[in-house]
Amino acid sequence: MELELEGREDLGSIREHLPPVVIRSSSLFWPPKVVEALKTMSKGPQHSQLNSGHLLSLAISHISAQPLPHSASLGFSLFFDELISRADSAKWFGEVVPALANLLLRFPSLLESHYQNADHPLNGDKYGFKTGLRLLGPQEAGIVLLSQELIGALLACSFFCLFPVTNRGAKHLQTINFDSLFVTLYENYSEKQENKLKCILHYFERICSRMPAGFVSFERKVLSFENHPQHFCYPGADFWSRSGIRLCTFKVHSSGLIEDQSGKALEVDFANKYIGGGALNRGCLQEEIRFMISPELIAGMVFLPRMDDNEAIEIVGAERFSDYKGYASSFHFSGDYVDEKIVDSFGRHKTRIVAIDALCSPGRRQFSLKCLLREINKAFCGFFDKSKYNQYERLFHDHGFCGAQLDQEIKDPETIFKSSPLEAPSTSAETDKREPVNQDDRSSGKACRQCLAHEDDIGVVTGNWGCGAFGGDPELKAIIQWLAASQAQRPFISYYTFGIEELKFLDKVSRWILLHEWTVGDLWNMLVEYSFQRLREETDLGFFTWLLPSIICS
Repeated sequence: MELELEGREDLGSIREHLPPVVIRSSSLFWPPKVVEALKTMSKGPQHSQLNSGHLLSLAISHISAQPLPHSASLGFSLFFDELISRADSAKWFGEVVPALANLLLRFPSLLESHYQNADHPLNGDKYGFKTGLRLLGPQEAGIVLLSQELIGALLACSFFCLFPVTNRGAKHLQTINFDSLFVTLYENYSEKQENKLKCILHYFERICSRMPAGFVSFERKVLSFENHPQHFCYPGADFWSRSGIRLCTFKVHSSGLIEDQSGKALEVDFANKYIGGGALNRGCLQEEIRFMISPELIAGMVFLPRMDDNEAIEIVGAERFSDYKGYASSFHFSGDYVDEKIVDSFGRHKTRIVAIDALCSPGRRQFSLKCLLREINKAFCGFFDKSKYNQYERLFHDHGFCGAQLDQEIKDPETIFKSSPLEAPSTSAETDKREPVNQDDRSSGKACRQCLAHEDDIGVVTGNWGCGAFGGDPELKAIIQWLAASQAQRPFISYYTFGIEELKFLDKVSRWILLHEWTVGDLWNMLVEYSFQRLREETDLGFFTWLLPSIICS
């Protein structure tokens, strides 16, 4: 079947941001200069004489979108000629570079195949959504489904600096070429930067020895600011205050890592609004480390512009390739990692990652109602499951909560709160007057049309989102995530505290709240009342001590 590429809307939206393949006779081709260089590299160092970091940088400069910065060339030399062993260097130039060149030679045909399969009924019209590679801009909910092989080719394009650099900033897209990794390695050497590159090289070694055959999906999720028949709405304060949803199970872990959790859960990426953060520069915190040990996540940086306040990005299927130790400046690549997660019917590893960006350096304003709403709705956007659309639908559309009170400040807390912080709020039977959601009301079929396969028992695994470098209050952020996960009807939230002092009572507090059967609305109202007092400087206590002084101080 001949594929008409020139008029494709999805290809058209992303074409200026892709490597310089050309369309000719309904097919994609590399320019002759690139083909010649790649064919030479594919024959190995005995033919190409490509056996050092210096020569590699010259070869890349010959085909890249623009000449490499001088410090990038020096970074290639530093890494391949000095920092790694001669044996590793010989393997890289003797085996990996030729294999990557062959992969890049296949890139045009891989891209053609992708667009042809994206139109297949399995992925297209039958389910009512597109899956083709395209620019998924702000406020554009949608999914891109990529094969791991195509992702490998895209990342090889990044390594060889084949992506154009113009207009990415204008479209709120991050730099995607890897030259910046080598620039920062040379200009400000650190072991963390060296080890980030070792993770990337290990990924390429793995896929060149055995190309994975699965898929990865990238979804932009949006809470609409306006009523929309097929989108969830951005809830206002009344929505949260009146929620009668019971709080989900809360599991506290003082040690361990989010990515090491063995169960089925949505793993939270403490994201930058530009997905990936500083992964391809100097960054080496939670998000950047996740992108290094699972480099397929980097592919999302190709086509996903920055997130707005009402957006999140969910990625399903990214395989993990590297193990590591340490954090930030102590980050260290520690060898191969075999990802044993099973795959779903779409060929995706059952690893679910959701990127949500918290407010940066919010200070006291994080206690304002506007900021509380921003944070809880950001988390809710990440945690909601489109397959449960029918369960959410009436909450949003029947009661008119969409977009309400975005800029509201608390004027009279007595109109919102019905109990003191020392008393257990009333149960959902007493506070929630809404009609129950009809679980059998499935006439619209929206759930099937709007999502890839989901499962009912997927919880949330997270930690100190928006704290640390972002400066958020750990107690506030823990409660906000619990509320959002509960409202999204996730069965549990598994919370890794990383042993920080502020959360030493988190387990005790969450157990007390669950024992008293609080609802989302009950806990939200307590949190807002506390935040009102913090804004007015009527208390300087932490939320846990303010809420349960008799328990915390005992």
